[in-house]
Amino acid sequence: MPLFETQFRFPGQTSFYRGKVRDVYTIGPHLVMIASDRISAFDCILPKPIPHKGQVLNQTAAYFLHATKDIVPNWLIANPDPNVAIGLRCQPIKLEMVVRGYLAGHAWREYSAGKRTLCGVTMPQGLRESDPFPEPIITPATKAESGHDEDISAEEIISRRIVDSDLWEKLSAYSTALFKRGTEMAAKQGLILVDTKYEFGIIDDEVYLIDEIHTPDSSRYYYAEGYEDRQEKGEHQRQLSKEFVREWLMDHGFQGKEGQVMPDMPAGFVQTVSERYIELYERVTGIKFQPAAVNEDLDHRILKNVSDYFGWSD
Repeated sequence: MPLFETQFRFPGQTSFYRGKVRDVYTIGPHLVMIASDRISAFDCILPKPIPHKGQVLNQTAAYFLHATKDIVPNWLIANPDPNVAIGLRCQPIKLEMVVRGYLAGHAWREYSAGKRTLCGVTMPQGLRESDPFPEPIITPATKAESGHDEDISAEEIISRRIVDSDLWEKLSAYSTALFKRGTEMAAKQGLILVDTKYEFGIIDDEVYLIDEIHTPDSSRYYYAEGYEDRQEKGEHQRQLSKEFVREWLMDHGFQGKEGQVMPDMPAGFVQTVSERYIELYERVTGIKFQPAAVNEDLDHRILKNVSDYFGWSD
């Protein structure tokens, strides 16, 4: 069965937080982050879990965290289970550093509505959906405890003292370098990294990259093959991301707005989402996905693997 949520009480556990996708346990200086099979869109959790999604997210994030630790230190220490990441507990910076190389998703929806400024950044006139920006832009968002994250400009971030100007410059430089590395890694796999988000935290005044990076939940990829031809013809780009989930919801009258009813997800669509997540993992990493058994007791497996890591089983 897919993993919808966990309810562990680990030895030494001091707090628990359930995010849209991850269940996060604090144990001393460590976080135990369990990637569930929940899926969210428009800041709402959809009613049905997606088989293998948590494993895909966990392993994709680990792959890219290891591949970028020369750019910025990150929180990850170990992955003792297909769905589990254990790492350092940081003081999170309440910003999402969204980097966009192409006009897509939220940026395109704003652009097509006539707006030419996003988060204080001017977008050029005359762009089509999926056109590249002259250079990647950073369009940050506030990290809301609940509800929708909100677009915010660099000037507002500094004036509201979310971070000071020096830290903003550091976060921007890290985000730009990470996006460049992600773009290069994607290109080797025949993909285009369209946009993504990064989150950071602080330990002893040092910045750490936290959460996940370059996963299908945090990023959008296009297939490089045929990109130019599709642009010339005005066709939608083939993409690997969960944007197709948002599009399916919009087609069924749901965008997370007040009064809208979440549509039911048929079994066939749930399976399609699972297959797309697995495909993205294999395409972006070049590694064959090895799914964990779906008929085992996931709670028991996770508890055993986490206990073995901390030595509680001895």
